Amino acid sequence: MMITRLSRKFRLLSAGAALSLLMMAAPSAFAETPKDTLVEGFAIDDIITMDPGEAFELSTAEITSNSYSLLVRLDLADTSKVKGDLAESWSVSDDGLTYTFKLKPGLKFASGNPVTAEDVAWSFERAVKLDKSPAFILTQFGLTGDNVTEKAKAADANTFVFTVDKAYAPSFVLNCLTATVASVVDKKLVLEHVKAVTPDAEHKYDNDFGNEWLKTGYAGSGAFKLREWRANEVVVLERNDNYYGDKAKLNRVIYRYMKESSAQRLALEAGDIDIARNLEPGDIDAVSKNADLATTSAPKGTIYYVSLNNKNENLKKPEVQEAFKYLVDYDAIGATLIKGIGEIHQTFLPKGQLGALDENPYKLDVARAKELLAKAGVPDGFSVTMDVRNTQPVTGIAESIQQTLAQAGVKLEIIPGDGKQTLTKYRARTHDIYIGNWGSDYFDPNSNADTFTSNPDNSDAGTVKTLAWRNTWEAPELDKQTKAALLERDGEKRAAMYEDIQKKFLANSPFVIIFQQTEVAGYRKNLKDFKLGPSFDTNFVGPIAKE
Repeated sequence: MMITRLSRKFRLLSAGAALSLLMMAAPSAFAETPKDTLVEGFAIDDIITMDPGEAFELSTAEITSNSYSLLVRLDLADTSKVKGDLAESWSVSDDGLTYTFKLKPGLKFASGNPVTAEDVAWSFERAVKLDKSPAFILTQFGLTGDNVTEKAKAADANTFVFTVDKAYAPSFVLNCLTATVASVVDKKLVLEHVKAVTPDAEHKYDNDFGNEWLKTGYAGSGAFKLREWRANEVVVLERNDNYYGDKAKLNRVIYRYMKESSAQRLALEAGDIDIARNLEPGDIDAVSKNADLATTSAPKGTIYYVSLNNKNENLKKPEVQEAFKYLVDYDAIGATLIKGIGEIHQTFLPKGQLGALDENPYKLDVARAKELLAKAGVPDGFSVTMDVRNTQPVTGIAESIQQTLAQAGVKLEIIPGDGKQTLTKYRARTHDIYIGNWGSDYFDPNSNADTFTSNPDNSDAGTVKTLAWRNTWEAPELDKQTKAALLERDGEKRAAMYEDIQKKFLANSPFVIIFQQTEVAGYRKNLKDFKLGPSFDTNFVGPIAKE
C-alpha cells in the first residue's frame, strides 16, 4: 500500500520535484516508475553540449532528435529515402543546384513562436558561423560565413531555398539535412540569449549566436522539450504540446546516467527504470529469462574502431599501422565481449549502407605483426598510451588489445576517463591511441567515407575536424575518390566506387575497425511501442506508452 500511495503522489508532483524524488530515493523505494514517465538507464557521459549547432555526440543526437525538428528525416519504413518533417514538399532545380522547401502550415515552436522559413535560414546561418565540429556537414556544400545568407534563405514565410555548389546526387544532399546540425532553432527565442563576444581565434563574429545559453537551454519544436541536463547525472524531457505531429504518449522522459550494465539490470528488475540501454551479454541473458522483462535489438550504423595518431613517430609508420591490425583477437572479442551486441566488421561503411564492403581480412597473427614491426625499425616494440572511455565493451576490448600488443613487445598504458574527457582529448589531437565509436551523421556512405579520408588542413588550426584530421592523417587520393563518388548518380557505379575506397583504406590507414554495433535494450513488459531505430538518432520516445 505504501508503494502504491507513493507512486500516486509521485505522478502528481511537478516535473522538477518528481525528478528530485526519483534521483534521491533509495533503489528499493519504488515498485514501478510513474505511469506518465519513462525512465531510461543510459551511459550519457559523452554529452558535452545540447546546442544542435555544436553537439556531435551519440547520446546528444538521440536527445536532439526527440526535441528538435528538421526539414526532412530518414524514412524508417525505407531508409533509402527521406520524408518531410517541417517540410511539406520540396523540389530540385534542373541544374541540380537549388533545393526549394515548402513548410507545413501552422507550425509552432515549444515557446509558442511560429516556425517560419526565416527560422530555418537562421539555423543554417548560425551553424555555419559558429563553425563547431558538425558544421562541415553544411559547409561541404559551399556555404561560408560570407555567403550563407544568400545560399540558405527564406523566399517567403513558408519557403526555404538552399543553393549548393555542385550538382550532387539529391539523395546525398537530403540525407545530410537529416543530421543534428540541420535542426531548426527558434530564432526569436535564441536572440534573447545572444551574448556579445570579442572576435578571436574561437569567435569569428561579435556574438555567440546563443551558443552559451543553448549548451543547456532549449529552443526547439520536437515531440519533447528539454527541461534539464545535468552532466553525468540526468537528462529530463517534457512533452511539447505545441508539436505539430502525433503528441507524445507520456508526459516526460528521464534519462538517468547509469554506467554499469549490472546496475542497469538490477534497476530494471526492481522497477526503478523502464529501459536499460547499455546491457552486456551476461545481463542481456538474465533479462531475457525474466518473465516481467523483454529485450529488443536492432542493427546499428555505428562502428567501433581504434585510431593511431600520426603525431606519434612510431604510430605514423605504415608497417606499424598494419601490425596493429594483426594484434587484435577479433575472434575472442566477437565470441565474448560483443556477443549479442555486435559483429566483427573491419571496414568503415556499416552493413546496410550503399557500397558497404563485407570483408574481414585481418586475424590475430603475432608472428606477422612482429615481422612488420621489425620492418618499421622497432623490432622490440615500444611504449604507447590509449585513451579509453570507462564503459563496456570498450574497456574490455582495450584490455584485450593491451594483452595481444604485449605479445609483440608493444607496451600499452590504458588511460581511462569519462566520455567528455576522452573526446575532448581526442578532438585536441593530444592522444596516442583512441578507442571509440562512430555513428553516421546521415544515412549516406559519404558520411563515413568523408570523415575517415578527408583532411583538407592538417594543421592544429584546421577547421574541418574529421576523424582523419583528429589522427593527423592525410590521404589525398582516397579523398579525391570520395569526392568523385558524391557526383555519381548511378547507384551501382557509386557503390562500386565506395567498395574500392574501402579496400584501399583497409590496406593502408591508421584505423583498426573492429565491429559494428547491434544495439540491444532490456525493458519492462508494460511498455508499448518501444523500438530501436537503425541509427543513433532514430530512437524515438514519442510513440512509447505504458499499460
